[in-house]
Amino acid sequence: MPQHPTPEREFTMRFTSTPRGARLARRLVSHRLNDWGHPYTTPANETLTLITAELTANAVRHGHVPGRDFHLQLTLAEGTFRIEVTDTRAEKQPPSTPPIPDSTSESGRGLLLVAALADDWGVTPRPAAPGKTVWAKLRVTTGGHPRMYQVAPRPADSASAYEHATESFPATSSLLRDGLGLRPGAASYGDRRP
Repeated sequence: MPQHPTPEREFTMRFTSTPRGARLARRLVSHRLNDWGHPYTTPANETLTLITAELTANAVRHGHVPGRDFHLQLTLAEGTFRIEVTDTRAEKQPPSTPPIPDSTSESGRGLLLVAALADDWGVTPRPAAPGKTVWAKLRVTTGGHPRMYQVAPRPADSASAYEHATESFPATSSLLRDGLGLRPGAASYGDRRP
């Protein structure tokens, strides 16, 4: 089992595996970050709230087992936030490299957003019980800002598939204005270790 640094701050809660539970988890994470000195409109709060929204929505949509809740844990240790969402469905594992959905699809972009915004992310089996934990890490510098990444250039061979979209996802537009975007190598997720 991987060792995690001793958290300076920690928030843990169970939520019903419903869209309402996912919305509540997202809102409580945002409130908790505000309480911890990362106000609502800061890049750290916006980024972690968006990552939480994607992970909890996936737990509800793909990890739902009737009568079972999902568990959320947010920790801050050594300048790194770690968000973990645990569900009880072990057989539905997210792909290590999320496929790119076609441009007309209304879903399938959640893990792509997580991979683009987080410094690292992955999936680990749930210890001592059925299920899995999907986690993401985000390092913040002094002042509460995540590390800044330049927006990665779009590969030339895929440009035609994206010609109709001149901006990134609307939910991340404020993050992109602040200099956040895809980090180099984000498309090839590399190894995922907790």
